[in-house]
Amino acid sequence: MPRVVVLGAGQAGLSAAAHLVRRGLTPGDDLVVLDANDGPGGAWRHRWDDLTLGRAHRVADLPGFPLGEPDPDEPASAVVSRYYGAFEERLGLAVVRPVRVDAVTAEPDGTLAVRAGEHVWATRFLVNATGTWDRPFWPAYPGRDLFAGRQLHTHDFVTAAEFAGRHVVVVGGGTSAVQFLLLLDAAGAATTWVTRRPPNWTDRAFDDAWGRDVEATVSARTSAGLPTLSVVAATGLPLTSDYRHGIESGLLVSAGPLRALTRDGILLADGRAVRADAVLWATGFRPSLGHLAPLGLREPGGGVRLDGVRAVRDPRVFLVGYGASASTLGATRAGREAARGVLAALAEAGEGVRA
Repeated sequence: MPRVVVLGAGQAGLSAAAHLVRRGLTPGDDLVVLDANDGPGGAWRHRWDDLTLGRAHRVADLPGFPLGEPDPDEPASAVVSRYYGAFEERLGLAVVRPVRVDAVTAEPDGTLAVRAGEHVWATRFLVNATGTWDRPFWPAYPGRDLFAGRQLHTHDFVTAAEFAGRHVVVVGGGTSAVQFLLLLDAAGAATTWVTRRPPNWTDRAFDDAWGRDVEATVSARTSAGLPTLSVVAATGLPLTSDYRHGIESGLLVSAGPLRALTRDGILLADGRAVRADAVLWATGFRPSLGHLAPLGLREPGGGVRLDGVRAVRDPRVFLVGYGASASTLGATRAGREAARGVLAALAEAGEGVRA
């Protein structure tokens, strides 16, 4: 029986696995890593090809394995998938994939059972790093079932080229929405940007100090058992040179809130009607935690209350890539914290692991 099962082989899961291996756990024996994808890369492997490494959010280094200086014009999905794969191979993680976990249950003997179809892994501890990619958020608006054009989510976006010569409404106030607007404009599409509130532009540097401040803000919510907020609510939108130019040109200027969809387009809150061929919902994701429902981790407020990265309602469970650790930088630190927590618990049980 593995002492630890890690669910998810993205930034957070790989970070946790690396620290566990380096402190003495053996992959495939003490430690099992399960992943729902067909190959390495986590959520990055699903990013659209137009998202090059140079346009992507910062990719944080995995523990002791610098990314280096890849070609910034190469698709981020290819760069990160290759990078994660090399890291898995270096550590000999032997990630089991594709495995989509249905449920995690508490067993009478004190173990956790990780269930995926007919397969069951019994374990002492669980490091959950399942992220958000599997749970795209589609907000409810009147007329969504009436619109005759195409509707798609960030989750489904492939390339801006397929929208050349068309009018696309981009819904959402985050970085993905801004990137889509720039890509669509370059591909020859007309766009309208709608946001619930004015875009939250900030000229603060997105450095380590900024990251710590964001994590502190989000941690206050997870410590209270409240649902996590959208990324942009905590980070704001960076005023890069490209974004400043887009604002000056009128491309990155919100038309205001969306009231409803119509057969031919949308209706804005101020009463204006806009014809559209497609609506792109860049409305974010929610944590993918449905498989943990049998453990009863959620608080009345709707979130999972954490002590650091450890679930308060079941201390055998560590959540990384959730809440404050949803960023790549935060995920790396959370993986290390989860590993330390697991190792300390094993040491307390007299299992001879270096904590």
